[in-house]
Amino acid sequence: MRRARFSASGKSHSGLVEGDVLLDERGRMHRFADVEWLPPVAPTKIVGLVLNYREHADELGLRTEENPILFIKPNSSLIGHLGDIVYPATATHVHYEAELAVVIGKKGRRIGKKQAMKHVAGYTIANDMTARDFITNTFRPPVKAKGFDTFCPLGPWVTSADEIPDPHSLELTTRLNGNVVQHGNTSMFIHSIPEIIEFISEFMTLMPDDLILTGTPKGITPVHPGDKIDISIEGIGTLSNRVVADGQRKQN
Repeated sequence: MRRARFSASGKSHSGLVEGDVLLDERGRMHRFADVEWLPPVAPTKIVGLVLNYREHADELGLRTEENPILFIKPNSSLIGHLGDIVYPATATHVHYEAELAVVIGKKGRRIGKKQAMKHVAGYTIANDMTARDFITNTFRPPVKAKGFDTFCPLGPWVTSADEIPDPHSLELTTRLNGNVVQHGNTSMFIHSIPEIIEFISEFMTLMPDDLILTGTPKGITPVHPGDKIDISIEGIGTLSNRVVADGQRKQN
């Protein structure tokens, strides 16, 4: 099945467990464990923020700026929950970056802060994988550092905006092989979601399903083939992926 939408009677997505049965958009039942997880949205563009947590900037020895620092990831970097992250053969320093992803629901250009949240459909979890071999000392990430295939795990699903009353107060935790390596809260954002939407939409039309990656807290460390990364965000759920060597990814 492809990009099916699921529901679970009486439960929000964040409450689902492995034994649950899901209904797709046609009313067909599927066991949770049998579902092939695809990216929950198909964006026209993925826009990310650099250094939106001050402690992350401090751990990198970099200064934040008055306006958001942006980068773009290609759509080909997307994979779903439980998909394999390919460790590029040309890289030696690959890191995870756990992020709250904002899903745009309404087209807009030059959106003011007061109207910004009306353009948000919901939220999901992103892992902004980065090959730091290709980042210059100016920390303006080139496409190559962020854009390898499989470098944007996303999911498991989109939680609608009405289920998250305050996206600026969510706990975020990353586990690497079961060990907690990142723990933060979106209350630590330097730039709020309305500020980010206003800044981006001043020069770029935002379209339904477009993604905004809101930055990562401190605690990034290198990963290697064989590692498992689990990212949990309060009110959404857990995104899990394994890192595999180049050429070892399972082809669907």
